[in-house]
Amino acid sequence: MKDDGRLQELGKKVKIVRTRMGISQTHLAHKIGKDQPSINRLERGRVNPSFIFLLEVCEGLEMDLPDLLETELEF
Repeated sequence: MKDDGRLQELGKKVKIVRTRMGISQTHLAHKIGKDQPSINRLERGRVNPSFIFLLEVCEGLEMDLPDLLETELEF
């Protein structure tokens, strides 16, 4: 899989978890001290996030990084 495909898959997972929590991109961004466009770029797979950014996103989504990086989300 190309890197951009991996980034899009990661972004889809972030969006799924965020929407299941019932929070907006703006709300998630506010929770982790980022701006909404940063969350939007992540969810669309348009950015290769840093390790720290991923940790912050996971904190905002109330999940562990390994869970986010799993091949499939289980709920």
